[in-house]
Amino acid sequence: MIKKWIRPLFPILILIFLYAPILILAFYSFTGSTQIGAVRDFTLKNYVTLFTTEELRNMILGTILLALISAVLATFLGTLGAIGSFYSKKRTSSAMATLNQIPVINADVVTGFSICILVVVVFGISKDTFIPLIIGHVTLCAPFVYLSVIPKLKQMDSSLYEAALDLGATPRTALLRVVIPQILSGVISGFSLAITLSLDDYFIATYTKPATFDTISTYVVNATKGSQTSIKTALWALSTVIFLIVILIVVFMNLNASRDKKEEIRRKKA
Repeated sequence: MIKKWIRPLFPILILIFLYAPILILAFYSFTGSTQIGAVRDFTLKNYVTLFTTEELRNMILGTILLALISAVLATFLGTLGAIGSFYSKKRTSSAMATLNQIPVINADVVTGFSICILVVVVFGISKDTFIPLIIGHVTLCAPFVYLSVIPKLKQMDSSLYEAALDLGATPRTALLRVVIPQILSGVISGFSLAITLSLDDYFIATYTKPATFDTISTYVVNATKGSQTSIKTALWALSTVIFLIVILIVVFMNLNASRDKKEEIRRKKA
């Protein structure tokens, strides 16, 4: 009897541990409190500050634009790398898979510092150009895109590409019309993951960003050290908005996945 009660208790405790801090922060974002623990009147002041303060708007838009650019480049490179690795010889494929693991396992602070030395010091590219920052985020995200695409390639019939070539398709046409549609779900997953990683990154951005530019992560860290209470509480609202957007995206993706499964079952029955 005790085991029956304890087993479902562990997942519940883990969920509480994960989501309770976020829900508490979301609750206080709708109050006039300046610190956690003292509940004041309910208000939307923090959300008004978030969307009307030019500094915050520029920071959010800049971070989103950086994430989109980095995710597009990382998805392109990661997808090509996965396809190249899949159709390579066994030794080459194993070597590429091993090399891809290094940026994943390596600490972000080491990656950021290394990119800063290589791009800024060795190649002499100024951080004001945003090039080191984009290179850093692409380096961070591309290996995860690779890991998202490779399983889809392994699920695909490896002879489809050669069959398309035998039927007269050019390599480019076979890649775009045969291979890419088969792995599209993996590419989309990798793109979504790349955006999340770019938005979340702190260490690489710290070493490679221009002095006058802040991502959400670097701005939050700097703001918590300052004395502007209105900015700090507006960041509670920002955290809540990001959390709600993530929930909506996850729900939408799960609904699409379940819908695709139902359609596939109907086709098999038909």
